[in-house]
Amino acid sequence: MLILAASNGHNLVLASRVAQEAQLQGHVCHVVDLVALGLPLYTPAAEAAGGGGHPGVDELAHQLRALGRLWVCAPEYNGSLPPTLNNALAWLSRGSGDFRELFSGLPVALASHSGGGGQKVLSAMRLQFAHLGCSVLGRELLSSGQKPANPASITAMVAELHRLAPAVAPPG
Repeated sequence: MLILAASNGHNLVLASRVAQEAQLQGHVCHVVDLVALGLPLYTPAAEAAGGGGHPGVDELAHQLRALGRLWVCAPEYNGSLPPTLNNALAWLSRGSGDFRELFSGLPVALASHSGGGGQKVLSAMRLQFAHLGCSVLGRELLSSGQKPANPASITAMVAELHRLAPAVAPPG
């Protein structure tokens, strides 16, 4: 499973907890810190200047195809998706060839550690990933400084995400 952390704070810590649980269950996973990845802002001009793609996007698309599952940990920004996630999705949908092939039927789990409510980002992600053609888990994970992530929820969600997609070889 590919685990995207859309911030390098609490959501990266949450992504690491998910990765630990996935490994305990015997699954291959890879955590990507979208902040550290440092993708340039997607614009049609940036796409054209990069020859239609970007090396970081190409690697993300490769990992997504190879791992066959996605878990996204993202904080709520102004009641919606954080810019790092929005930007990565814009690049993936434009720079990875056929975005429908990339996302169609892809099992996706959603999680957020947010200073605010967090429910709006989970709803926005659900809408976005469903629009891309993904199969979004019905259960989601919401945590904050006052409400830590429930370990039993992480365990159950990792198991459900892997039940929905066939096992694949790790990227080479």
